[in-house]
Amino acid sequence: MAEDIRHDKPARQLRLLSDALDSGRLGPVRRLVNTLSPAEIGNLLESLPPAKRSVVWGLVDSEDDGEVLVHVGDEVREGLIADMDPDELIAAASDLDIDDLADLVEDLPDTVIEEVLKSMDRENRDRLEQVLSYEEDTAGRLMNPDVVTVRTDTTVDVVLRYLRLRGELPDHTDHLYVESKRHQYVGRIALQALLTHEPGTPINQLIDDEQPAIDVDETAGEVARKFSDHDWISAPVVDANNVLLGRITIDDVVDIIREQAEHQALSAAGLDEDEDLFSPVWRAMRRRLVWLSVNLCTAFIAANVVGQFEHTIDQLVALAVLMPMVAGLGGNAGTQVMALMVRGLALGQIGAANVMTLLWKELRVALLNGLLMGAVLAVIVWVWFSNAGLSAVIFIALTCNLLIAATAGVLIPLTLKRMHFDPALASGIFLTALTDSLGFFTFLGLATLVLLR
Repeated sequence: MAEDIRHDKPARQLRLLSDALDSGRLGPVRRLVNTLSPAEIGNLLESLPPAKRSVVWGLVDSEDDGEVLVHVGDEVREGLIADMDPDELIAAASDLDIDDLADLVEDLPDTVIEEVLKSMDRENRDRLEQVLSYEEDTAGRLMNPDVVTVRTDTTVDVVLRYLRLRGELPDHTDHLYVESKRHQYVGRIALQALLTHEPGTPINQLIDDEQPAIDVDETAGEVARKFSDHDWISAPVVDANNVLLGRITIDDVVDIIREQAEHQALSAAGLDEDEDLFSPVWRAMRRRLVWLSVNLCTAFIAANVVGQFEHTIDQLVALAVLMPMVAGLGGNAGTQVMALMVRGLALGQIGAANVMTLLWKELRVALLNGLLMGAVLAVIVWVWFSNAGLSAVIFIALTCNLLIAATAGVLIPLTLKRMHFDPALASGIFLTALTDSLGFFTFLGLATLVLLR
């Protein structure tokens, strides 16, 4: 029940926002958007078609622009950046922490990057260049060099006075890190230990040296596993010489876990976790066409196996050989749509306000892919069997089955969600059954009408 409430909140926000946009009242839209966190705004923007997204993006408080850009997928970010002028981009980038800026800076135009670097002081510029020097998806790219360090030869009173003079602490600071004179990592001290011990207590008596540091070259996946295993909120990052370079915090690790889950779910269907839910039809068609083409090749393997038993089949032998192609391509196309739907439902990006727009987009993608793949298959069938009627049948049947698969891929997860079943677990079963049964029915029904009159 609690999970349903969490997922219903973004859907409710999306519905309210869409209603306000449809009415042309931008005041309520501005008020609603600017009560949300940057992450919530990013999720909301990903849930909107491009036209509405552009309107809402223009209403976001400029102070939140940078954080919002960090919290959206690469494809959506590309579109948002295209709508901003250089001064807005420079201001947005200037408000970010070093680790977040490292994620964003490579997507910015070269002229903007130069201005951002000029606007930074030397220390922060060096920190950014250091982070960017590491490979993507490593601890070095995840870390924030902004850490609070203390020496072993001080006392609690000295450290507390230093913190008061500093005035503020980096976000998610739960420990201070202790380093040697050569800047090597020694251990950590919990903030609560500083607050509960006598002012004259030596720092070296409070050091916790049980938490291992993370190597700067460790993969993001390994970092996430360590945080999960040890319930860390933050962890130090060191180089091969144990020199303290920065720290990684739990908010970055949550993003890693989410990205990994999306990648596993979508890559199984040949999709990219950064694909915009409402990406242009031609772009979405081209991406999926690659995997549909691969599936066409695997379908020919299954068809060839059936064809080995030609002597046991009567006059409809060609139909038996070609049936797996229609069903297989339909199932693959439906799985692609279903994977996007399951992710969108899990993140609260899909609801009554946008489902019809999404369905219309998916039907157009399916139609274009169906016409193209159907034409390719029809030519192959004509060459193979020298039967123009059979070529026409498989062309129509494949196009119809891809349209069926797109409809099923959108509606089945949505229906299961409304019936309080887990779409991720159950959608595939119903999708396969529907695309197989209706694919065979369409193909064989058309063949009966056209070929066996």
